[in-house]
Amino acid sequence: MEKAHDVLIRNLGEHTALAQEDVAEIRGLTFVQREFAPNEDFIRQGDEPEHSALVVSGMIARYHLLDSGRRQYLAFHLSGDLPDSQGLFIDQMDHGLCALGPASVAFIPHRELFIAFRRRPTFALSVWRETLLDAAIFREAITNNSARPMHARMAHLFCELFYRARAAQLVRGNRCRLPLSLAQLGETLGMAIATVNRTLADLRRSGTMDMHDGELIVMKWRELQRLGGFSPTYLHLKRQSPPHA
Repeated sequence: MEKAHDVLIRNLGEHTALAQEDVAEIRGLTFVQREFAPNEDFIRQGDEPEHSALVVSGMIARYHLLDSGRRQYLAFHLSGDLPDSQGLFIDQMDHGLCALGPASVAFIPHRELFIAFRRRPTFALSVWRETLLDAAIFREAITNNSARPMHARMAHLFCELFYRARAAQLVRGNRCRLPLSLAQLGETLGMAIATVNRTLADLRRSGTMDMHDGELIVMKWRELQRLGGFSPTYLHLKRQSPPHA
């Protein structure tokens, strides 16, 4: 497994040209790494965070907890992502973060990050860019859930996760880990379980993808991309070539 600072350097370097001084500053930060079980929370709505989280391995979900106890999943985060960098600038978290499947997360003290930002403004800008990219993904998710029909909605989500996993070097052949239950898929896409089952079955019959045992398998990338109306422009990945499946 990659060390936490190497994971962060790799991810930030996807969007920002880091100088050697920036890299050295990141390597000097304190990373406290913890392992989380499937569905275990590590940030809850209302928390007052003192650390920023870095996903080292596994998948993390960001969600809103509703009064009914149901969740609305807002975004998913892979290795290298900083899923709560907004916590640097707000007093109280307005969402929760949990592991989907086993996950390893490193925590970096806010006080150390602010000192590093003052010394290395380029590092600060690279983290700020991460928050802007998060916002781009949020905007796309709003459009996806509000304006696309069910089949396109699900296909688009699968395309995004597969594309991002490939950028993070987490795809093996045409497979990547996707430890989402059907209930969680419904709570992401605003679908009832019956609709999730029906839509997933239709996509399987199209021969474009399959999902089982916590894995997403893409057989016909271009067709899945067409079904979802997926264009990766909003992900702003500079060095990413499209899948060829």
